[in-house]
Amino acid sequence: MPTEQEPARSKRSDALRNQQTLLAAAAEVFVTSGVDAPIRQIAAKAGVGVGTFYRHFPTRADLITAVYRHQIEECAEAGPTLLASADSPFEALRRWIDMFTDFLVTKHGLADALRSDDATFAALHTYFLDRLEPVCANLIEAAVAAGDIRGDISAYELMRGVGNLCVGRDLDARYEPRRLIAVLLDGLHAPR
Repeated sequence: MPTEQEPARSKRSDALRNQQTLLAAAAEVFVTSGVDAPIRQIAAKAGVGVGTFYRHFPTRADLITAVYRHQIEECAEAGPTLLASADSPFEALRRWIDMFTDFLVTKHGLADALRSDDATFAALHTYFLDRLEPVCANLIEAAVAAGDIRGDISAYELMRGVGNLCVGRDLDARYEPRRLIAVLLDGLHAPR
């Protein structure tokens, strides 16, 4: 016989599933339409009503923050996994930088949102650095220890360099930052 707690547990499970579905849908819509995409478009992509959307994310800023926090976590969690599974620490670093680049180049409108006066975004950049800089540092340290790369670059410098190479991609279809990022990574190889 069901207890009173079972329906609540089921609701929480459904609510969590709806939230995850909305986050995934919003991430996809943000790639094509930017962070200013209509809420109805995101709700439709998730297969939920607008009311369900607003129960989970009362403001657009709440949604944007949740989507990017989720994606930052995915990128942070990938570092150790790549290090454990790649053929070399440099290959793990290269694959993580590919993932980091994907994260950066699909953030249409996020930079403008972060520069807005919305207090919700104030901590997002700090969170981004706090979560990803140590992951990048661990990958760099492993590659240096393996003799794969030089030891004179910090995680912040590498992340900032990759980020700067990604700037402008949306404005010029002829520009592909990944080519220059590959040159940057090749330049890190330790002299043999």
